[in-house]
Amino acid sequence: MTTIFDNPATVPAPAGAYSQVARLDLGARTLLVLSGQIALDDEGNLVGKGGMAAQSERIFAIIGGILDAHGATFADVVNIRTFLTDMSLLREYGAVRRKYLTGTPPTSTTVEVSRLFRPGALLEVEVIAAV
Repeated sequence: MTTIFDNPATVPAPAGAYSQVARLDLGARTLLVLSGQIALDDEGNLVGKGGMAAQSERIFAIIGGILDAHGATFADVVNIRTFLTDMSLLREYGAVRRKYLTGTPPTSTTVEVSRLFRPGALLEVEVIAAV
């Protein structure tokens, strides 16, 4: 098994000392383990302050860029984990999520947390994809 850590140039740089994705080559398949993503623009500024739909759209755009950089799509996602700061906004997030995860739903965990590492961030999403 080979593991490669990557920060694709097509998405914002990590907001700290971590890699955006770990690529585990398992022979016939590849597993992509993405770090949690929040709604940051290319300069590291929060996108969609106060808006769940806007932040969700930005996060899924970033995730799509990371997947694409490794030859994957949302159809390859096998697990998604979501951390919300306000569970009452779940419907807004879910509406955006359904636009991207259109096939058989992956396994999923969604939890409410008291806060995230960036003030104003309403959610953080991480995925695992099998290619």
